Amino acid sequence: MSYGYPTTYSRTRADLRADDRRSYLRELDWVLLIAAIALSVYGAILVWSASRGDQAPLMGDLQYFLKRHLLNAAIGIGLAFLVSRVDYRLMRAYTPVLYVVSFLLLLATYLPGIGVKIAGAQAWLKVPGLGTVQPGEFMKIALILAIAMILAEKRDAESEPRDSDVLQALALAAVPMAYILKYQNDTGTVLIVGTIIVAMVAVSGARTRWVIGMLVGAVVALLVAIQFHLLQDYQVGRLTSFVDPEADPTDASFNVRQAAIAIGNGGVFGRGLFQGSQTQGNFVPVNESDFIMTVAGEELGFIGAALVIVLLGIVVWRGIRIARRADDMFGRLVATGVVAWLSFQAFENIGMNLGIMPVTGVPLPFVSYGGTSMFATWIAIGLLQNVHLRHAE
Repeated sequence: MSYGYPTTYSRTRADLRADDRRSYLRELDWVLLIAAIALSVYGAILVWSASRGDQAPLMGDLQYFLKRHLLNAAIGIGLAFLVSRVDYRLMRAYTPVLYVVSFLLLLATYLPGIGVKIAGAQAWLKVPGLGTVQPGEFMKIALILAIAMILAEKRDAESEPRDSDVLQALALAAVPMAYILKYQNDTGTVLIVGTIIVAMVAVSGARTRWVIGMLVGAVVALLVAIQFHLLQDYQVGRLTSFVDPEADPTDASFNVRQAAIAIGNGGVFGRGLFQGSQTQGNFVPVNESDFIMTVAGEELGFIGAALVIVLLGIVVWRGIRIARRADDMFGRLVATGVVAWLSFQAFENIGMNLGIMPVTGVPLPFVSYGGTSMFATWIAIGLLQNVHLRHAE
């Protein structure tokens, strides 16, 4: 009896899998991938330096935060791989489920036993083995997919989204945004999501009045929130401290002043890794996360800080390229949402380090310490690769 046929069939399947792997690796946007990996590795070095003097010794290991950052990056890269392998056009069908689950996770932050309050914000969940996660980061991904799904729904038959589609997209975003602002005191995430919405609506082909209306509405809403004390005092202080850093140097403006001193100390080439007086002296709060750019500026100087900006610029450039080359409106809007998210978050973080943007506590994508942020931004890279891989497929 011959067993040749099963053997041949088995080899054929193996060959097909090998061909699929080779094709996948060949078609990846390697410029985007390498830039994101370089940022994560660079961030690990900066986090290591920032945590050596204060937090790491508390863990009994000077390399604790370095190891955790690299582990978070590795997990994030794995998530990006998984996301890139599932056709984004299939994700469209599961987007409502993802949206609902993400919102439920937001609500779960107030459940006793699993909700965690950090720095005055009830915005984290306790997860065994991972520590704490921030559902707001995953809500960004769910909103990008949900808004893209709605705004792209009628594009095959119409030249532009209907007004009702735009209203539906805004309503979907308004509910989690209001909850995050009111109950989690997270102004930074609200600003980022607002930027994502404006960018996606503009690219969708909606009427210009929608974009103008959203921009004007955002300014009016902020003024009303401040006037009627809808924001916490510390939130108002953070939003206004960059206008006059000298007004209260011991409170809201303290971080801004210390960050400016640290970056000014660095000059062109920096004081050397692990040699920054501000960094190693713990003068800049949370400089392993929110103020990570002060470490680059002080210890590696203008050159070191510029390298971060260049790498981030490459990620944004490749994302724009992927959005422009997408074969369908859904893919174009998903890529646009990711680009708007990463670019504005990077600008906001670097800007608050330089004192030209309000302090909102958002991390620098790929660079800052933080598991949830790292996972979410790498999932964003997976979405970009997904759209890229299926271009003209």
